[in-house]
Amino acid sequence: MSGTPMTDAAGNEFTPSATFSTDDGRRDLSLVFIGDSFVAGIGDEKALGWTGRVLARTDLGDAVLAHYNLGLRGETSGGVAERWQTEGVRRFHDAAERRLVLQIGHGDVAAGTSIARHRLNLANVLDEASSQGVATFVVGPPPTADPATNDALRQLVDAQRDVCDRRGVTFVDTFTPLVGHDQWESDLASSADGVHPGQAGYGLIAWLVLHHGWNEWLS
Repeated sequence: MSGTPMTDAAGNEFTPSATFSTDDGRRDLSLVFIGDSFVAGIGDEKALGWTGRVLARTDLGDAVLAHYNLGLRGETSGGVAERWQTEGVRRFHDAAERRLVLQIGHGDVAAGTSIARHRLNLANVLDEASSQGVATFVVGPPPTADPATNDALRQLVDAQRDVCDRRGVTFVDTFTPLVGHDQWESDLASSADGVHPGQAGYGLIAWLVLHHGWNEWLS
């Protein structure tokens, strides 16, 4: 069944995809994770990352769920703005309920992307998704072992929070709780690059996502 058209904070009219179900009343859901190497779970020996851990603790009852991980090493906000329209849309095909989870930041810092451009890229993704009836959820970038990188990430996190708040999109800050966190820093210290955590670190990100609006967003 179709939902009632609504207008988001940016003025885009859309039909909430979460109001759709299959013919037998069950939810038919496609969940796409897109972003950088943290979405891909690089560094995790269990190959679960935070996305696998979150899904393992998500109860959707008898819903028909298809989930896709589109994490890409070094991905930027500009890359996501382009890729979600091609790779993401293909995975939403024929799905009644469409949901998009984004995590970006590290790629933009490495590429020298300006805060203004980062904001614009993120805003474009959220607005385009909204206009197409795709519900969005944003997870911020976690800290690294490098203070200079963290200074840049801190500015990106503030920008992401503002962009999401203006649109009523759930934003999970993983940077602030994890910077200086003993277990997180210990995991980074034993990592190969000082950037990607191991099992403990991805578990911490998953915990933050699960306890900061995930189930409410999916309900």
